[in-house]
Amino acid sequence: MPLPYGLLKPLLFRMDPERAHRWAMRAARAGGGLLGRWLGGAGGGDRPVVVAGLRFKNPLGLAAGFDKNGVALPFWRAIGFGFVEFGTVTPRPQPGNEGPRMWRFPELGALGNRLGFPNDGAAAVAARLRRSKREGDVVGINLGKQKETPLERAADDYVEALEATRGVADYWVVNVSSPNTPGLRELQSRAWLEGLLRRVKGAAGGTPLLVKLSPDLEAAALADAAGAVLASGCDGVVATNTTLERPPGVLFEGGLSGTPLAPRSSKMLRDLRALLGEKLPIISVGGIGSPETARARLDSGADLIQIYSALVFDGPALPRRILRGL
Repeated sequence: MPLPYGLLKPLLFRMDPERAHRWAMRAARAGGGLLGRWLGGAGGGDRPVVVAGLRFKNPLGLAAGFDKNGVALPFWRAIGFGFVEFGTVTPRPQPGNEGPRMWRFPELGALGNRLGFPNDGAAAVAARLRRSKREGDVVGINLGKQKETPLERAADDYVEALEATRGVADYWVVNVSSPNTPGLRELQSRAWLEGLLRRVKGAAGGTPLLVKLSPDLEAAALADAAGAVLASGCDGVVATNTTLERPPGVLFEGGLSGTPLAPRSSKMLRDLRALLGEKLPIISVGGIGSPETARARLDSGADLIQIYSALVFDGPALPRRILRGL
C-alpha cells in the first residue's frame, strides 16, 4: 500500500464508516486531479476498449454508490479509472434510510450498507457533472426510484431521472436490485422488468441503457430477467449489486459487498454470458480487488469491470495497480 494511503487509512478506519466516507469524498472533491495524481501514482491507465459504441480509456470503472452525487470526477479520472458510474440518483433529493447504515468487515474485505439511495437529486448531480466533465470522460448514471413511489409508477421515476441527466450521461443503468429500497427487487421479475425496460429504453433513445441485477437471483429468475433484457431492447447488464447472503458471524440489515460477493458475482457473470450469448455487453462488479480477479472476470466474458469495496481497503493506487497487471 503506497505511503500516503497507508498513513491515512488508520485515521479513516477509526471513524464511523459513513463519516469516513464523507470526509474522503470532501477531500477528493477539494483535491481533484492534483490529489488524485499524488495518491494514485502513474502508469497503466491506457488500455482502450470500445463497448456499446463508447470508447473507454480502459475497462476498469468505479461502481455506482461510491460517488452518489458526482462531486469528484477529476479525482477519479486522475487515479486511472476508464469510466465512472455515478448515483444512484432519484428524480428528487432524498435522505435515504436512518443510521447506522454502513459497516466495515476488514477481516473479510467486505462492506455492508443499507443507505437507501441518499442523493441530491438527478438535476443537481447532472449540473455538477456538466461543470467537471471533459472530452474523453465516460460517465454512467445509475437511476433509481424514490422510496415512496409505488412499483406501478416506478417507470415514471426512472424516466424523470433519465431526462434530468440527458446530455451528461454516456450510458444509463436501471437499478432494480438494491436490497435497501422496500420492494425494489420485485422489479426484476419478468412481469415488471420487460415493460419497465421498454419504457425507459424508449426514453433513452440512442444512448446505451443497461440494467443492474442482484446476485441473489435463482437460476429461473435470472433466465427470466435475461429474457426481459433481450426482449426489451436493453443494451447490457451490470452484474451484480450487493447480496443479502452472509458469511458466518456477519449480522446487519442491508447489502454486503466486497470479497465474499466474488463467487456469486463470478458465477452470475458466467450464467449471464451463457444466457445472453455475445449479443450484449456485461459489466462485472463484486469482489474484484486485484489484477488476478480483474483478469479472471474479463476472461469469463465481462466486457468491462468495476470496483468499490476494494478501493476502501486498498486505496487510490489500486486502479493503476490492477491495470498494470491486466
